[in-house]
Amino acid sequence: MAYSNPVVVVPSAARTTTGNSGPLAIPESGGQLSLWVNVTATSGTPTLDLTVQWSDDGGATFATPDVTDAFVQITATKVTVKQFPVRAPIYRITWTIAGSTPSLTFTISEFVTT
Repeated sequence: MAYSNPVVVVPSAARTTTGNSGPLAIPESGGQLSLWVNVTATSGTPTLDLTVQWSDDGGATFATPDVTDAFVQITATKVTVKQFPVRAPIYRITWTIAGSTPSLTFTISEFVTT
């Protein structure tokens, strides 16, 4: 099994609201998608829910076909990696930030296995 070089798909920034990465293409040779999340700072009492959504065309229709396409909720600084089976040629990462005056600084990188 070979891994691609890591690619930053969500650059480091302090975030206080829900958002998404926008459409991201899976390389044609990709079989598994691994996402590396690095939360480097938090303030308030934040919660961060991350989900991978898939699309055949990268347009307005993205879906989360399986509950396993989500990370365990993050509430503190940490590094976590999760692997996902590729379900479509395009994906995006959505995040929901909640809590009391929440702020989280995080970066997300992808590794694709062949």
